[in-house]
Amino acid sequence: MAEELNNGAAAPADAATENGPSFSIEKIYAKDVSFEAPGTPGVFNEQAQPQLQMNMNQGVQRLNDNAYEVVLSLTLTCKVEDKSIYLAEVKQAGVFGLSGFDPQTLDGLLGSHCPSILYPYARQLVSDLIQAGGFPPFYLQPINFDALYAEGLRQRQAQQAAGDSLASTDAAGNA
Repeated sequence: MAEELNNGAAAPADAATENGPSFSIEKIYAKDVSFEAPGTPGVFNEQAQPQLQMNMNQGVQRLNDNAYEVVLSLTLTCKVEDKSIYLAEVKQAGVFGLSGFDPQTLDGLLGSHCPSILYPYARQLVSDLIQAGGFPPFYLQPINFDALYAEGLRQRQAQQAAGDSLASTDAAGNA
């Protein structure tokens, strides 16, 4: 039986395990932040059109039975020709409590839902770093993490299928 809190809600720990799956945000934090503008102040006079490149990556680490750290890494590089104007790197992290999910749903939550929660924080931090560096504000566009996750899942399945057919070909060749 779940304990009752003063407002009539059930105590979270007991209710989550008795009533099925639960998802919670335990902590959101900046794990690593870096900004470099190697050519300042001379780069402020550059007249050419800058080229921007963004790289994004994510990692998941299991902390215990029901807690996971998800780290969303963003690297934004700005260059004019081959000259580096600035480099902004942010690793936005969060600890998420997840329990009672089947493996496929858990993978989807960690691969799509958690990064979509972290992205607005990382996007704001990147924008603030660039502006604090003396450059015009840069606003990263929204990202559809569901579509990215689906594409990654499709690629993993294609690699597995290729690996399976390769293994069966190897086995047949060795017989």
